[in-house]
Amino acid sequence: MSKNIIYGVTGSIAAFKAASIVSKLKSQDYDITVIMTKSSQNFINPLTFRTLSQNKVITDIFIDDNEYDPQHVSITDKADIVVIAPATANIIGKLASGVADDALTSIVMASNVPVLIAPAMEERMYTNPITQRNIRVLQEVGFKFVGPEKGRLASGRTGVGRMAEVELIIQAIIEELNISDQKCSNAKNKTEDKEKKRLRRPAITRLYESGGERHGSLRSS
Repeated sequence: MSKNIIYGVTGSIAAFKAASIVSKLKSQDYDITVIMTKSSQNFINPLTFRTLSQNKVITDIFIDDNEYDPQHVSITDKADIVVIAPATANIIGKLASGVADDALTSIVMASNVPVLIAPAMEERMYTNPITQRNIRVLQEVGFKFVGPEKGRLASGRTGVGRMAEVELIIQAIIEELNISDQKCSNAKNKTEDKEKKRLRRPAITRLYESGGERHGSLRSS
């Protein structure tokens, strides 16, 4: 069964890597819905992701058709994971503060699936104590992070803040989906075990009751 990925793209020059990630995931038969922030559209056109994902790209929280469909809730119903790559300091700060003022932040706030974030920003922004605090806040509630790495940044400088490589992010997505599958399987097994115990309990009770009638009390005199 195909897994459903909500893929968020934010305003970073690393957005071009997102196109490669979406393309590679699609080739592995994942169903991908891309959510673009307003600033991300200054770096890459939504048509690119619509072509690569073969799905409608969401760029606005407001509905543009006649059928009522609160997308920030309905789209999360079928999602198996939310990925944000690249993730700017701005989006990380918003999520850590519980802000939901656009399509992407609203969808993350409405979801109950794993969230994987790949930061991409200048080194000074990444190492800023506020950004580091925001990352810790998100980690404490279960968000996972991949990267960033040290390398050439948009400013031309070399430092920590470069988005993780495409293959590393894809690997992290697949691993997180596998972990989620395992948790679901374990939960299902526990539920089935509880149900089996519940069904067995009356049978054991009847056995003892029947034995007492035929052979008298089980206690010694």
